[in-house]
Amino acid sequence: MPQADATDQLDAIAAELYVLPPDEFTKARNSRAGMADRAIAREVKALRKPTVAAWTVNLLAREGQLAEAIELSAALREAQDDLDAAEMSRLGRQRRQLVAALATQAVDLAKDAGVVVSGAAREDVEKTINAAVMDAAAAAAVLTGRLVKPLEAGTFEAADLADAVGGSVPGVASPAPRDDLADRRARKTAEKAAREAERLANEAERELTRIDERRAKAQERVDHLRERIDDLRRDLQRLEEDAAAATGKLDGIEDERRDAAAKARAAAEESERAQAALDDI
Repeated sequence: MPQADATDQLDAIAAELYVLPPDEFTKARNSRAGMADRAIAREVKALRKPTVAAWTVNLLAREGQLAEAIELSAALREAQDDLDAAEMSRLGRQRRQLVAALATQAVDLAKDAGVVVSGAAREDVEKTINAAVMDAAAAAAVLTGRLVKPLEAGTFEAADLADAVGGSVPGVASPAPRDDLADRRARKTAEKAAREAERLANEAERELTRIDERRAKAQERVDHLRERIDDLRRDLQRLEEDAAAATGKLDGIEDERRDAAAKARAAAEESERAQAALDDI
């Protein structure tokens, strides 16, 4: 059997065994070794029983619940590469919350399988999940679902993972070349500039909306005043016409009065003359 096929077969058998409750592991491993090809039977028989904490993390990995944590680990490493203190602080808080939540999920999965996880084992579960978040090699090991013992960030070398994983140890991608890092930084700078430009555009749009509302109110006021002015102009025109008519009538009355006054003076003079003649008789 080619070496690659033997390794894949061993890993597949190990993946099945390492999600069984620890009390069932030894019997199932020996049975599976007896059914395996002679080329890998010895390796299957050599698989070590996982600790309760490692098995609990294996359940979580098999359920696919570690993807978000691994995504966060990549973000943490990028923030560290970029020396983005604010982003690292935010991601650090998110990491602690996520690790605690995932540990709770893992313990619940173990409980559903009939295994009670002790307080000490739960701490090891959290440490292992945290190691996966903080270290790419640990993440690759945890994601196999074939952990034999728990991990702790900062206390192991990549070579040490051979003792922590049943079956083959997954390779870890090399760090991004400097050009890739520069590209990520440039992209991050561009994304930040784009977010700032979008924020300014939204702010300008909101300001334009506020100005448009004020303009509409001012236009409404102007239109109302212009209507009032037009009404007043029409009223003034009517009043001026009425005043002209009244003035003309007044002039006619003045003429009549002058005529009447002249007649009254003439009559008075005639009366005086008649009285004087009467007095003379």
